[in-house]
Amino acid sequence: MAERGQLPPPAKRLCCRPGYGSGCRPGQRAGGAGPGSGALCAGPSSAAAAAALGLLPLGKTQSPESLLDIAARKVAEKWPFQRVEERFERIPEPVQRRIVYWSFPRSEREICMYSSFNTGAEDPAAAPGGAAAAPGGAADAAADENRLPFRRGIALLDGGCVDNVLQVGAPDPTAGASIDDENCWHLDEEQVQEQVKLFLSQGGYHGSGKQLNLLFAKVREMLKMRDSNGARMLTLITEQFMADPRLSLWRQQGTAMTDKYRQLWDELGALWMCIVLNPHCKLEQKASWLKQLKKWNSVDVCPWEDGNHGNELPNLTNALPQGANANQDSSNRPHRTVFTRAIEACDLHWQDSHLQHIISSDLYTNYCYHDDTENSLFDSHGWPLWHEHVPTACARVDALRSHGYPREALRLAIAIVNTLRRQQQKQLEMFRAQKKELLHRGVTSITNLEGWVGHPLDPIGTLFSSLMEACRVDDESFHGFSDFTENMGQCKSLEYQHLPAHKFLEEGESYLTLAVEVALIGLGQQRIMPDGLYAQEKVCRNEEQLISKLQEIELDDTLVKIFRKQAVFLLEAGPYSGLGEVIHRESVPMHTFAKYLFTSLLPHDAELAYKTALRAMRLLVLESAAPSGDMSRPHHIASVVPNRYPRWFTLSHIESQQCELASTMLTAAKGDVRRLETVLESIQKNIHSSSHIFKLAQDAFKIATLMDSLPDITLLKVSLELGLQVMRMTLSTLNWRRREMVRWLVTCATEVGVYALDSIMQNWFTLFTPTEATSIVATTVMSNSTIVRLHLDCHQQEKLAGSARTLALQCAMKDPQNCALSALTLCEKDHIAFETAYQIVLDAATTGMSYSQLFTIARYMEHRGYPMRAYKLATLAMTHLNLSYNQDTHPAINDVLWACALSHSLGKNELAAIIPLVVKSVKCATVLSDILRRCTLTTPGMVGLHGRRNSGKLMSLDKAPLRQLLDATIGAYINTTHSRLTHISPRHYSEFIEFLSKARETFLMAHDGHIQFTQFIDNLKQIYKGKKKLMMLVRERFG
Repeated sequence: MAERGQLPPPAKRLCCRPGYGSGCRPGQRAGGAGPGSGALCAGPSSAAAAAALGLLPLGKTQSPESLLDIAARKVAEKWPFQRVEERFERIPEPVQRRIVYWSFPRSEREICMYSSFNTGAEDPAAAPGGAAAAPGGAADAAADENRLPFRRGIALLDGGCVDNVLQVGAPDPTAGASIDDENCWHLDEEQVQEQVKLFLSQGGYHGSGKQLNLLFAKVREMLKMRDSNGARMLTLITEQFMADPRLSLWRQQGTAMTDKYRQLWDELGALWMCIVLNPHCKLEQKASWLKQLKKWNSVDVCPWEDGNHGNELPNLTNALPQGANANQDSSNRPHRTVFTRAIEACDLHWQDSHLQHIISSDLYTNYCYHDDTENSLFDSHGWPLWHEHVPTACARVDALRSHGYPREALRLAIAIVNTLRRQQQKQLEMFRAQKKELLHRGVTSITNLEGWVGHPLDPIGTLFSSLMEACRVDDESFHGFSDFTENMGQCKSLEYQHLPAHKFLEEGESYLTLAVEVALIGLGQQRIMPDGLYAQEKVCRNEEQLISKLQEIELDDTLVKIFRKQAVFLLEAGPYSGLGEVIHRESVPMHTFAKYLFTSLLPHDAELAYKTALRAMRLLVLESAAPSGDMSRPHHIASVVPNRYPRWFTLSHIESQQCELASTMLTAAKGDVRRLETVLESIQKNIHSSSHIFKLAQDAFKIATLMDSLPDITLLKVSLELGLQVMRMTLSTLNWRRREMVRWLVTCATEVGVYALDSIMQNWFTLFTPTEATSIVATTVMSNSTIVRLHLDCHQQEKLAGSARTLALQCAMKDPQNCALSALTLCEKDHIAFETAYQIVLDAATTGMSYSQLFTIARYMEHRGYPMRAYKLATLAMTHLNLSYNQDTHPAINDVLWACALSHSLGKNELAAIIPLVVKSVKCATVLSDILRRCTLTTPGMVGLHGRRNSGKLMSLDKAPLRQLLDATIGAYINTTHSRLTHISPRHYSEFIEFLSKARETFLMAHDGHIQFTQFIDNLKQIYKGKKKLMMLVRERFG
């Protein structure tokens, strides 16, 4: 390798590839040299000749090269040095050094391309500068390129840090290809395989997905340089992908691959599409690729195109009958894999004369062409059209760009966009002719089976990128390659080379306006929702990506005109537009796109903005009406079977986007009564999710009550209306946010005013359950905070309280179990209402209320100072109660004790009345003994009714009512003892002995209790004499 001082002048070492000249920029080919000509760009013998060929400016001179350099360069062009060494035994060392010197690349672009790959494993940041750069954009790509070894070496030299630099990071010059090969440099296949295998094994961790994308970008860069190593490298990558063990594991488990990994497969399929559509590949190359693709396609674990297990789309790739298999029936194919489209594309060719003229000339027109049929070759301007299945046509554009033909790609892209615009106009005319019939029918089965947005070939993204690239293109990337027809072997006059490609644009149009327009056409296309989770997610993701790119463009007057034009087209094109008046029931919704259109048009044409957004609010798949009828279908429009109802996996996302669109309109319409009413009507008609309507209600409330301004009463009313609709929707369905929704509605109604509160209480039965109406709505309305918030006078307070009491009584009648207590509480200040509520409770007590509810109300009555009413309710509660012998921890025990204590405090008569109820309802001995003991400790009714004092004598256990209670308690102990002994275990013996001790205490309360207890123990000894150990313990304690 030569040191810096030994290198010839820069003009002599720029390029050693055939067709690359010293006057060319790095990576640029000279225009006059054809393939295989062997002509060199390195300096003609005279400055005049060089100037004539455009290689040197006039007045500049160039020193002639030495014969040794010329000979060494010719040898380095023809053969790799490895072959030179093998063929010739003795080569003088100076000659060897010059051959080696000229074997190294002279193009910085090639050095960077190979050096970034060779160091990719060690330097993950070394991103290629190609078309598919890292996500950071142009700035990140430039920064990555500056970190390449080649760039770092140059930086060190320019900074004076080193005196001499060896060429680092370049491809191996001794193992390169010969002159007949398209690749110039050696590809380290083993390294490629190891890197891909490593990245795949990391499973998405450590940035492996980014690294694989960088390898894909490297393939695109190689294709753009027309280096056949690109196809070889993609083959190596694909083989490693197919060998990934996770594929078979996922297939066996029925698990879907991760989204990022799925996108890598998509890129793999798209790259193969570019490879096989290489306009200059040899037939044997294409045959070899087709064989390899079919081999991968036949493997069981090969991923399917739609990410799902099955795809019923017809084979639409071969729209033009260009090959023997162009019209093959795809119904015989079990499924379509990621390679299927590339396999089908192998039947496509570039020999169509009309296509050749389109991509080869900026002046290909026919102003005398008057064929206005659907597939005419020229439009009314005489400009060329290209009628091919749109994704396939766009795949040609991508292939041209990928293989280094940007001008040709741009010409074809313009022809495609003009074709789409003409087709759009034709569809509009077709709809207008059939509008009356279609609108009368109200539904249509017309739709596009294949949507352009979310399509595996990304046709709209390709057109958009091609046109946007032309807007910001520089000389090196856009004009750096030879003309397409040069390699097609056709003659092309030199005068046409530099004519602008925008000959086929309307006045005032540019590549930018065309890019924006085709994006709008694609986003507005009426297409059917695809099957499968991945395909549906891809539709959403690609739509958002395309809109994100559009949002980066600043709208000027020209672009606003495009927006207006397309919005009107989309609104008036019927079933051929996603925003038409009548569309297919399962069309992809337009909410996300319409939100972008709305925000873009609003400052310029508010009426059109609202019309577009309101049209897009519909979500027909949730409507009950099924599609019916049919129409004659236009080009590439199919009629879908009405009974096809796929599962919409992304429905929740779609509904959230619908909600976002509505929220955007509500925000924009603040202060405009007419528009707010229109938006409200649209929300109520089209949004079917209560949670989303609730969110919109909350959004409207927040916007209406911003702190920096007075409340917007119209928007508040909209918020309230939405809240009321939520109440109606969720009244009979379960919703975990229901309680929050009810509380929020009361808050909203409070902000609107007292009439709103009064209205929701009067119509409570259509909005709330009785429990909600009493415990939340009426209670909140009657609270002090609400009265203070509304600044109510006495008359208003009383009117509101009257409505609340009426609501409470109605609810108590409808649901006394849950509303009686709330009704009593709300009616406390109105005697008549309170009595009415109490009567409702009494009426419902015998049949419709439980003992716990009655005990709660009874305690409330005692607390409010109504002991006799409390006693009445307690006796009613006792009739519903049943405590068995073993329920000594029952929650109602405290209520029973409280009821007996209340009766005892009221007097002997009340106690006498309740004890029979207790004896009937309670069979638990410990509870009965507790009641008995309490009744004997104090005199009943020490302070009786009307303040009369009782005699103060304790009640006798030998007389009613306590005698009845004592007998019941003793009987309960006897029954409980026998029940416990039936299934007793030794570990419970001590506990049983204690139980008998408590029983003895109760027995002894009777005058003959000692005798009864002795007889009871003797009976136990006789009956359970088999339980010897237990009976021994009984004898020890009780004799």
